[in-house]
Amino acid sequence: MIKHHPFSDHPLVPQPPTITHQSPKDYIIDPRENIIIHCEAKGKPHPSFSWTRNGTHFDVDNDPSVSMKAHSGTLVVDISREKVENYEGVYQCTARNKHGTAVSNNIVVRQSIAFSALRALLEGSPLWSKEKIKPIVVQEGVSLVLPCRPPAGLPPPIIFWMDNNFQRLPQSRRVSQSLNGDLYFSNVRREDSRSDYICYARFPHTQTIQQKQPINVRVLNLDAINDTMADFYNDTDLFSEAPVDERRPTFLIPSGSSSSKMVLRGHVLEMECIAEGLPTPEISWTKVSGDLPARRTSFLHYNKTLRIVNVSESDAGDYRCTAKNQLGAVHHTIHVSVKAAPYWISGPPINLVLAPRENGVLTCRASGTPKPSITWSMNGIPIENSPKDVGRKVEDDTIIFTEVQTGSSAVYQCNISNDYGYLLSNAFVNVLSEPPRVLTPANKVYQVIKNHQALIDCASFGSPIPKITWFKGSRSISLDGDPYITHDNGTLEIHVAQAQNSGKYTCVARNSLGIYENHVHLEVKEPTRILKQPEYKVVQRGRSVVFECKVKHDPSLIPTMTWLKDDGELPDDERLIVDSDSLTITEVTENDAGVYTCIMNTTLDHDSASAELTVVEATPTPAVVYERPDPPTDLELTDQKKRSVQLTWTPGDEHNSLIQKFLIQYEDSLHHRGHWHNLTEVPGTRTTAHLKLSPYVHYTFRVLALNAMGFSRPSFPSRMYKTDPAAPDENPTGVEGFGTEHNNLVISWKPLSGFQANGPGLHYKVMWRQKALDSEWTTVTVANNSKFVVLGTPTFVPYELKVQAVNDHGDGPEPKIAEGYSGEDLPIAAPENVQAIIVNSTLAEVHWDPVPLHLIRGHLKGYKVYYWRKHSLHKHNPDHMEKDILTFSGNHTRGMLPGLHPFSLYSFNVRVYNGKGEGPPSPTQQFKMPEGVPGPPSSLLVSNPNLDSLTLEWGPPHDRNGHITGYTLKYQPVNNSNELGPVEEVALAANETSITLPTLKYSTRYKFYLNAKTVTGPGPAITQEVVPIMDEAVASRQVDIATQGWFIGLMCAIALLILILLIICFIQRNKGGKYPVKEKEDAHTDPEFQPMKDDDCTFVEYSDNEDHKPLKGSRTPSNGTVKRDDSDDSLVDYGEGGDGQFNEDGSFIGQYSGKSASRDTAEGHESSEAPSPINAMNSLNSFV
Repeated sequence: MIKHHPFSDHPLVPQPPTITHQSPKDYIIDPRENIIIHCEAKGKPHPSFSWTRNGTHFDVDNDPSVSMKAHSGTLVVDISREKVENYEGVYQCTARNKHGTAVSNNIVVRQSIAFSALRALLEGSPLWSKEKIKPIVVQEGVSLVLPCRPPAGLPPPIIFWMDNNFQRLPQSRRVSQSLNGDLYFSNVRREDSRSDYICYARFPHTQTIQQKQPINVRVLNLDAINDTMADFYNDTDLFSEAPVDERRPTFLIPSGSSSSKMVLRGHVLEMECIAEGLPTPEISWTKVSGDLPARRTSFLHYNKTLRIVNVSESDAGDYRCTAKNQLGAVHHTIHVSVKAAPYWISGPPINLVLAPRENGVLTCRASGTPKPSITWSMNGIPIENSPKDVGRKVEDDTIIFTEVQTGSSAVYQCNISNDYGYLLSNAFVNVLSEPPRVLTPANKVYQVIKNHQALIDCASFGSPIPKITWFKGSRSISLDGDPYITHDNGTLEIHVAQAQNSGKYTCVARNSLGIYENHVHLEVKEPTRILKQPEYKVVQRGRSVVFECKVKHDPSLIPTMTWLKDDGELPDDERLIVDSDSLTITEVTENDAGVYTCIMNTTLDHDSASAELTVVEATPTPAVVYERPDPPTDLELTDQKKRSVQLTWTPGDEHNSLIQKFLIQYEDSLHHRGHWHNLTEVPGTRTTAHLKLSPYVHYTFRVLALNAMGFSRPSFPSRMYKTDPAAPDENPTGVEGFGTEHNNLVISWKPLSGFQANGPGLHYKVMWRQKALDSEWTTVTVANNSKFVVLGTPTFVPYELKVQAVNDHGDGPEPKIAEGYSGEDLPIAAPENVQAIIVNSTLAEVHWDPVPLHLIRGHLKGYKVYYWRKHSLHKHNPDHMEKDILTFSGNHTRGMLPGLHPFSLYSFNVRVYNGKGEGPPSPTQQFKMPEGVPGPPSSLLVSNPNLDSLTLEWGPPHDRNGHITGYTLKYQPVNNSNELGPVEEVALAANETSITLPTLKYSTRYKFYLNAKTVTGPGPAITQEVVPIMDEAVASRQVDIATQGWFIGLMCAIALLILILLIICFIQRNKGGKYPVKEKEDAHTDPEFQPMKDDDCTFVEYSDNEDHKPLKGSRTPSNGTVKRDDSDDSLVDYGEGGDGQFNEDGSFIGQYSGKSASRDTAEGHESSEAPSPINAMNSLNSFV
């Protein structure tokens, strides 16, 4: 018989079908998405698939809405054209090839009740009745129950109480929520008065939340109730009219003195007791018939709920809850009965691979409460209706196969059921007749280091299982004795490889159908050893130092020398010179001090050695020479006993540095010749050491002395001292148990060295037993190995392990018990009660219930949340399918999903994972992220700039993150010093994409800020700066005037006249008198005459220091302007229009029109502009 043949999955080997993946038995679907019913199988040849629905054949080809994936049995139902209800039912998948037929579980496909409720809500039918709930008035101190009564859901909704602001209502020992969602008050207080007690129900599958009508509760004392009775009598429920005194507890739930409850094995048991009373009672729990399981028990809701997870049969019995306050106590007893759906005792039946005329057994061993019934099928047909087979005998949960025949391969189904569930398992019997084959590559070369373990593979398959025989060289004698060990999988082991073990090896695989040979080669290499190690150095700063590292290695291996400083890479410094066998450091500094290590690596091994460098200050005068001590001499062994000996020696010269200690080393020439090991240390003042020894060792000793400069050279070795063999003093350490497959247990340990063996013939007693069953120990003897594989174990079961050392002289001490687990398998359950809570527009929190440990089937590593953004909630947005994964190590039950996109639809599921891998995902759920603030507008452009206006155009934000409710435009002027002026703000509608601003100042720089808004708030702004400019008509008029010939001539004449006036002014001032034209000035009455000031040569009356009055007949207007009459020539009359302006660059546009009152008013008499030529001409007319 072959169980789990290691190569039964080989592509050349025929194999009946095996179901590898299927949907869960109870498959709740989302009617908004296509239905996918999984069915995957393997086999050789690849199987074909068919389905039944509600017990009859389901014709996939005749239903246009149903398709089957290629090379798979997975069904995909397109619900876009059909109602989901049309595809609810019980489905079963069949996978068959010519060697047999495998069937899946019955998969019940149905939609959640919550989806039906959601549809009713969308069609206008409320989930909760909208009846008016009357206000409740209660007297302070009485008990109160606020009912919730949520709509039904599959799975049931999650209930919580909140207020109008969506804040959870506080709960305590006095106020708490029951398991059915009602809110209980053990006694009410005045502060419990509020009008917004709201019960919410969240349906996980639909990701919807429904709320009940708010409940108004008023708590009054007796006097207040009497005062307000008339006001509330008609529309208010009034409770407890009598005065409330302190009272002993009574139970609100459950009622009576006792009750009963049934729970299924492996499920969660929850019991609650809620009591009323004043003062508030305290709740406690006990188990009448035993102790509460501490590791599986928790108390919730302020001790009102007792919760036991992973219920077992031992949890059945009577539980008592006690409510107690100062006035007394009350008890309630709950009788718990535990039933069990069928469960495997030693795992499902294992596939059999048999050769013709071999025998085998299929076992389908399960338990349950009540005891389940077992039925067998072959290739999906009840076995009593299958073709008779004299070599097959059914005995309850076992099928016995005797001398199977070629062609009798089949898949057997074992169905175990009771009132609470069923188990269905497929196991094939594959009858093969295959000659042996060896899969290890031919002429493969194995290389090992001398004195190390050598393992040479011979991987093979065949039916019957081939027998493996090894030969070396000429094949004269098979290798079945010391030092060779042949393992069950065909591997040849040489525990301590030597040079003579090199050569060609032949692996022969033989069964009744043939022989197959394969040749491989073993090369045993010399170890790499450092012959001359670097030595401790003390070097003066500025000097050079050399560390030597001479190495011996196998000439066929390529060595690589590496140097480290303080376990790190050498500094990148040209002062450090690395040669093939040394390290040189020139011009040593203080930073060079440290530990230097040379490492010699080859492809097979390595060796290393270290030495310390100490840097000291250079001394100008000769100092005392300090050196390492000379080696000790005259080693002598005395007081020789079985387990001890006394060693004495004579110290060598100290060389001006006291000896700090002596190091004693030994060589074991029996087990490890050529290697020296540290044995003990003694202070430098002693020259004798009492040495404790081990049995069966050939000791040779040497001594090294240490002073401040380092160790001396070793002394010459002592004579050899041999100890007698004895039983082992210790057992192997590091005993571990783990599985490499789901049905095995690998027991491993750290083997004893030859030094620890204490004698010849070392081997190990390996013992194990299941921890929970407390059964007898199973024992095997293992030699020349450090592990043993136990096959056929149940999946992930705790074991107790012991490994004891034994040699030819007796057993070692009683070993300690270690614990381990058999192999893990993938988890078979997904987290339940998965839900997502929105924290803000970019952050969500995922919650889930932990997967029961027995369904994890391995060491819990943590949970993984797969989530992906389906699409934005804006219309016409494509789906995004890139998935993100967040891993939460350990036994977490919630995790945060950061960095989400606002206003988006997300899908997610949660998976538990163990050391083997991930379990199935929880049903994929969705949640919607709320709106967030939008991003900045995509663009902000300026168009149609004019003298005092411009137009702004913009595009909506790329990231809207919600519905845009409008835009805000702010703008302000900016002066030449980059100082900002007052801000103007304009509110814009969401559908606007441009605006014209008509009242801007020309030639002024403006800064604009534009941002978008959603209901959440405004987003970041986009900015733009611009300067309004003049239109081209005005600019062209300016150019036309400035280029006229008459204008140039006029300017020259004005300049000449001003020069003459300046000369006359200068002459008159030098004379110290008044102008000779004084009389004409006095007689002049022209009101437009402009006096000239002395400081800027404008016309004023000259006066000495005693006369500050203005010239007679002259007038200076208070606003600093000079008027002209109609007879005066105006340059404006020669232009192309009136009302000239000054351009910003000072160019002329009606510059000399004389109409500059506003400018003069702003600048005053301190203006630095030149005097107006028109005013000067008027003054000249009056002067002459």
